[in-house]
Amino acid sequence: MKTTTKVASLRRRVASHLAALLLASPTTALAEALPGLAADKQAVTVSGISSGGYMAVQFHIAHSSTVGGAGVLAGGPYECAEGSTWYALTRCMAPTWWSSLPSVEVFRQRTLRRAQSGDIDSLAGLAGDRAWVFSGGRDETVEQPVVDSLIELYRTWLPSGQPLFVARPDAGHAMISTEEPEPNACASSEPPFINRCGDFDAAGELLAHLLGPLAPKQEPPAERVRPFDQQPFLDKNAAASGMAQEGYVFIPESCESGGCQVHVVFHGCGQTTRQIGLRFVENAGYIEWAQSNRLIVLFPQIVPRYGWTGGLSWVFNPRGCWDWWGYTDVNYATRKGRQIHAVRAMIERLGESDAPMQ
Repeated sequence: MKTTTKVASLRRRVASHLAALLLASPTTALAEALPGLAADKQAVTVSGISSGGYMAVQFHIAHSSTVGGAGVLAGGPYECAEGSTWYALTRCMAPTWWSSLPSVEVFRQRTLRRAQSGDIDSLAGLAGDRAWVFSGGRDETVEQPVVDSLIELYRTWLPSGQPLFVARPDAGHAMISTEEPEPNACASSEPPFINRCGDFDAAGELLAHLLGPLAPKQEPPAERVRPFDQQPFLDKNAAASGMAQEGYVFIPESCESGGCQVHVVFHGCGQTTRQIGLRFVENAGYIEWAQSNRLIVLFPQIVPRYGWTGGLSWVFNPRGCWDWWGYTDVNYATRKGRQIHAVRAMIERLGESDAPMQ
């Protein structure tokens, strides 16, 4: 690694620790508004790890008319949990004889019914899409049979040759990155769930599959990662959405003139900025590729929460996971789901056009 890269990584790590301290403070001021960058909101891709992998699948299928592909690490089939915490913790992570996965046909019919009822986009929108699906052989959190079920479901509607399945027999339950200065070992399944597996670069691999050939990655200026206020995208009872006050967005300078694509990254449980600062945002491996490929990267954020949020709403999400089992509302996997609706509104905002940023 070049000296300049080491310095940049150290600078980002220091920034992550400072951010963690600031985010833990109740006096932290809200970030600025998400800017309108005249982005191409019809050419969106998504990816995520673990709960974020499940969320990437949900968002892709719910908005298949505008989302062109998904990268999924340690995620399973659409609406696997059926609104049940019990199913989420058992068959959708580590199936057993007493809580086994339904057949792929069950998931297929449920997804078809969602489309027929208008809860999600027409599944014809998946016909030209791409998917990149990853499973670690040492992952005992979301086991490979769950991932295999997602692959078979995707093959129902995606074109021939999709999705691309990538397996690492030595990898645990984590984001696999070459950018984290202090990564966990490849087989680890421990916080902050960012592992090093030789030169394997999950973000680069999935982006190249979803977007096509990429220009070589570049170290980005630290100031291009910006906090933004998520509150305008949430409903009146913002706490019930489970989302944090602030999200993050990476904006290459070349994207300020408009026309860039958007990639949405959904962190995993235990990877929110409240829990690990900017470590996932800055070191998961996305922003280096985005810097050189005119790609805006949106990092929406969940916040760990456990308790009453007003009215009849109660959120139990102490680990800061995305909602893939229904802790926010019964519509969690559809376009009307609080989190899916909020992230789509963020993309719409990026597609608007503002005066040039200062």
